[in-house]
Amino acid sequence: MTDMNLYEQALEHMERTVNVFSMRVPAPRRVQYKDSFVYRYVEKTVHQALVQKLARMVSGLHAARLLLDAGFVQEQAALQRILDEITEDISFLSFSVILGESTPSHTRYLEDFFQEEFDPNDVAVSSKDRAMVPRKKIRAYLDRCVNGPKGSSKNLDASRTVSKAYSGYVHAASPQIMDMYGGAPPRFQMRGMHGTLRQAEHRADLWNYFYRGIMACCFTAKAFGDEELFVSIRNFEAGFLRATSSDYQSNEWP
Repeated sequence: MTDMNLYEQALEHMERTVNVFSMRVPAPRRVQYKDSFVYRYVEKTVHQALVQKLARMVSGLHAARLLLDAGFVQEQAALQRILDEITEDISFLSFSVILGESTPSHTRYLEDFFQEEFDPNDVAVSSKDRAMVPRKKIRAYLDRCVNGPKGSSKNLDASRTVSKAYSGYVHAASPQIMDMYGGAPPRFQMRGMHGTLRQAEHRADLWNYFYRGIMACCFTAKAFGDEELFVSIRNFEAGFLRATSSDYQSNEWP
């Protein structure tokens, strides 16, 4: 079985898991919006936020895989930058429940997360200002959860480096754009980079995001207090590791 087939299995497993979680929180309700309605979680709980983040994560993994298959690796990498933050957010929220230590940053995060983008009572359409918990605070909190009260500057530096590199794809920085340049004669490859070394590199890179997606489901199961589901996901994770990687690195790497 190829790694791509195993990725499909992982996506199906994650989808089922998200559906299980979604049935354990109060369902979204219809809320009036101008002359129509929108669906909203009116209770605005941390578990409802986790369900939403997981759903967007799985959707993002589907999209990243499609982009990779078509050779659009620049766009895949930009999407992975989004997935970086989503998986960090899931861990950030999950640990607050698992450790029973919701901080002011967690409270503020949820307030910001559930804030509406537009005021339905405004005649003119205008977006509200949205405050956000600084990413460095989220990463510092996660670092302390893993490495103790003092954390690890080495791990934080690594997180910042990866974030900056992928931000170059989001904001179309010159070094990242030049990854599109090549061929005979050399030119910008604007219809994807199917069959190139770049596609092979990004295929190997995608493994990390699938693995982190499975682990995000693990943390969420803990936050929901479902030990049986947590063990089941960990068993799936172990099988995924055996089949697709060596020493936590994709078998796709040369």
